[in-house]
Amino acid sequence: MRASHADRERAVDVLKAGFAEGRLGQPEYEQRISRAYQAQTHAELQMLVADLPQGPVPQAQFTPRPAVPAVPATFLPMQMPVAPATNGSATGALVCGLIGPFTWGLTSIPAVILGHKARAEIRRTGERGDGQAVAGLVLGWLGIGAWALFFLVMVLLAVGRS
Repeated sequence: MRASHADRERAVDVLKAGFAEGRLGQPEYEQRISRAYQAQTHAELQMLVADLPQGPVPQAQFTPRPAVPAVPATFLPMQMPVAPATNGSATGALVCGLIGPFTWGLTSIPAVILGHKARAEIRRTGERGDGQAVAGLVLGWLGIGAWALFFLVMVLLAVGRS
């Protein structure tokens, strides 16, 4: 991510504090200051200040040092939120339900089983794919219903002929 003028000024402030505390020599300080003003990205600024403390350091020997991040959040790359994964069983249920008519309904039972399994996993883990699981369930039950209707009609025709 590109660095702004304010970002460069914050990095320079950290470098000034490091020089004032004796952590940087004069030549290194001047070199880092010039590189800070020429930096185009946050990563470049982060490299310049990564080895310096980012805030006041306690002077007492026995005072516990607070946990200070190595680099202020300003200089870190922006964290993109990660979407939860889609449940594999939900995808399987949808696929089995969709190909049910092409397999004469043979994949309807796996669609129902996978759909119920997926919905339970989604409730437990918070994954995505509930819509896929429901669609697989609906298509699976429609396929099972079609087979049940087919067998019912066949039985009624067989009884009617006898």
